[in-house]
Amino acid sequence: MREIRPRQITSANVTVPGSKSYTHRMLIAAALSEGRCVIRNPLRSEDTDLTLSALIQLGIAIEENHDALIVHGRRGRLTIPEKSIYLANSGTSMRLLTAMVALGAGKCRLEGSRRMHQRPIHDLLDGLQQLDVNAQSIYRNGYPPVEVIGKRIKGGKIDLNCATSSQFLSALLIIAPYTLNGVEITVIEGPVSRPYVDITLDTMQQFGVPVQRRSYNWFKVKGSRTYCAGSYHVEPDCSQASYFWAVAAVIGTAVKVMGISANSPQGDIRILKLLEAMGCRVCAEPDGITVIGRELSGIETDMADTPDVVPTLAVVAAFAKGKTVIKNVAHLSAKESNRLNAVVTNLRKMGIDADCSDTRIVIRGGLPRGTDIETFGDHRIAMSFAVAGLKIPGVSIKDEYCVTKSFPNFWNVFESLY
Repeated sequence: MREIRPRQITSANVTVPGSKSYTHRMLIAAALSEGRCVIRNPLRSEDTDLTLSALIQLGIAIEENHDALIVHGRRGRLTIPEKSIYLANSGTSMRLLTAMVALGAGKCRLEGSRRMHQRPIHDLLDGLQQLDVNAQSIYRNGYPPVEVIGKRIKGGKIDLNCATSSQFLSALLIIAPYTLNGVEITVIEGPVSRPYVDITLDTMQQFGVPVQRRSYNWFKVKGSRTYCAGSYHVEPDCSQASYFWAVAAVIGTAVKVMGISANSPQGDIRILKLLEAMGCRVCAEPDGITVIGRELSGIETDMADTPDVVPTLAVVAAFAKGKTVIKNVAHLSAKESNRLNAVVTNLRKMGIDADCSDTRIVIRGGLPRGTDIETFGDHRIAMSFAVAGLKIPGVSIKDEYCVTKSFPNFWNVFESLY
């Protein structure tokens, strides 16, 4: 358990690691590419290292070089391991790699932690089956572990349900160039978390494979293509930046996160507009973005596309005047924890009037009090509620090391604030 002590912070400049979403996607694209790829500023965390380890198990040679990873692509050729690939509770790894191993020749089993085996994957398996890939939930319940028998995929048309996760769409888009005839995907429901689709498309574009699209409803990728070898840079992670911008909002100070552009494709950059709507001042500068905290007021907002910053916004809302309504967040129940319940449980422990339904969270700001924060093993719960401890005494974070999932040096960066 880590105790957080209140402190005076006059102003601060913070550097956060590379984007988790971009790191996963760039590593996989590089592994599938035509040759040597240099990935600069990748996030090294529990989740991304699981993807890294899986790629090595699939026969991809990867070297470390200072702040870069050198990935030797094999043009889509994979060596399927005899043993299962273990992916703990990394949903991105599980979903993207389930599609990727369909390109290999042989049977591959992917499994994870107990929580992973409660996170749905049926709609992705259904999409693969529409491409005539034998992809099954081993226990026939729509959840991992999964078994995929890879083959040379001809391609074809897919009707895909993305109401639970946009990662199902991203997974199929990423492998589409390696089908013989290409893939055409019609999204029949969703997608939630649309900006993550944009990250996938941006990654594919950077690696030389364009995608035809009509909004978020229809996508077409030509087949018999290969991702280009080259040098690529992972931009800083806006989800991780959100915790430090939240510090500025709650404390009433100025915090700049270095290296982030207002034009970032990452959907979580939208937290800046929400903080601005609550009363903060936002300054985009050539070397980063600064948030200056001011008196906070509650807002009403749709967060279907930005689920990862919901806990951050919820903590800020606890210190705001009036009511904050966070809508369209049903998919939060299928994250690393049930984040709907995790957020509300901890806000109530802090003495804040909060409740949730299946699709929204309602928070009535007040005077939070210190308490022990139950993280439920969820990195984003730990990092967002740590922010509250800089304002009020008595906040302690249980299982503080769960932050290694996405931000291993979070506590060092957090403690550097003064």
